[in-house]
Amino acid sequence: MASAMKTPLGRNWVTGFSGEDVMSNKMWGGRFETGPAAIMEEINASIGFDRRLWRQDIDGSKAHVTMLARQGIVTEADAAAIAKGLDQVAGEIEAGSFTFSRALEDIHMNVESRLREIVGEAAGRLHTARSRNDQIATDFRLWVRDTVDELDGQIVALQKVLAARALEHAATVMPGFTHLQSAQPTTFGHHLLAYVEMLARDRGRLADARKRMNECPLGAAALCGTSFPIDRHMTAAALGFDRPTANSLDSVSDRDFAMETLAAAAIIAVHLSRLAEEIVLWCTPQFGFVRLSDAFSTGSSIMPQKRNPDAAELVRGKAGRIIGALNAVLVLMKGLPLSYAKDMQEDKEPAFDALPNLSLCLAAMAGMIGDLTVDAKQMKAAAGSGYATATDLADWLVRTLKMPFRDAHHVTGRIVGLASAKRVGLERLTLEEMQAVEPRIDDSIFAVLGVAKSVRSRTSYGGTAPDNVRRQAKRWLRQLARTSV
Repeated sequence: MASAMKTPLGRNWVTGFSGEDVMSNKMWGGRFETGPAAIMEEINASIGFDRRLWRQDIDGSKAHVTMLARQGIVTEADAAAIAKGLDQVAGEIEAGSFTFSRALEDIHMNVESRLREIVGEAAGRLHTARSRNDQIATDFRLWVRDTVDELDGQIVALQKVLAARALEHAATVMPGFTHLQSAQPTTFGHHLLAYVEMLARDRGRLADARKRMNECPLGAAALCGTSFPIDRHMTAAALGFDRPTANSLDSVSDRDFAMETLAAAAIIAVHLSRLAEEIVLWCTPQFGFVRLSDAFSTGSSIMPQKRNPDAAELVRGKAGRIIGALNAVLVLMKGLPLSYAKDMQEDKEPAFDALPNLSLCLAAMAGMIGDLTVDAKQMKAAAGSGYATATDLADWLVRTLKMPFRDAHHVTGRIVGLASAKRVGLERLTLEEMQAVEPRIDDSIFAVLGVAKSVRSRTSYGGTAPDNVRRQAKRWLRQLARTSV
């Protein structure tokens, strides 16, 4: 009599096998006389998540069987029947009429089992010269590659929104911060373009990851290749890869393509989280810089006055799970000897969670940036607080009085102290009050003390001057318009 094991969740697992277990045994288990224990089936099955790979799995199988026929390994008739059967399986999955079986473990066995029902004995020839090891490595690469292409398009869309709003607000003065303290006046357009630059580097990281992952593992078989005269270059080309992988052990045993993509995703998530944090701050009454519409805000169940920037908060929060996915796969892989181990089944769920959530964050951020209303008056007022033009005063002392910068810094600090004691802005001090600190100051000093004048003076390449911002925003919009996604 089978013994029962009770899990902490209270479920009983009984060793034994069912009719479906027998089918699983027939698919791979000639070495075994009975089916797996129920708890083994539960921990072993991946169909609950790897069914997401069905399209990639069928595409890989069609490429493989076409190559087998070309090489004379299977007959043209069998290959044609298999390809037609695979198309039927794809149609059933798309229509939602396909029945996925946990007892068949994974997407590969589910597809192959249904194929056998459709085309009979010929289906058994599909698995010639391959293994589930190279099959899953290929499927997963294809999925990650497809997802990278989708993410790239979304990043471009967000960049376009940011650049368009930057052009609109090229001269909208706002405070620039360091340590979250008012530092120097900048413009809202310049601020938004900073994220366009970050996202451009993010696209570069994804492109680099895509280039390195674009090698095909199919044909590496279990770990040592195969004795059949296969043409791996043919299958690689059919699936859009640049070339086949060069080492069969490496082909089935590494997931660095997923790790690198998740690393790039984690950095993107950090960039989005920083912008989301700023939106949260800017929406507060204490800042009052921007307002999100009802489309990207929620209310409170108890406080009727509340407008919560929940979309931004969720983008900020989802960064944690995306970073966590990278850590999960890094830790998963760190102790695995070559080549394949079943641990690697755990590589897909973090990616399946992280990358779609990143996609959601990119879409939400594009919506928020396009949607928000800017309070330019409040931004300008805040830009003038905290003696943000102090550096302009110091620069004037250097430029006009030829004073060493360190001396100018000291003089400016004394003038700021005077203004602080009087509780006025620098531009509200009289000429006589400033001359009491430095007698050579003349009334031309007032030309640099306004925030609008300050931002106009920052004309160095990459600086915040509105003309600079307009040129950069237009350049980005032209460049992004030419981007093929």
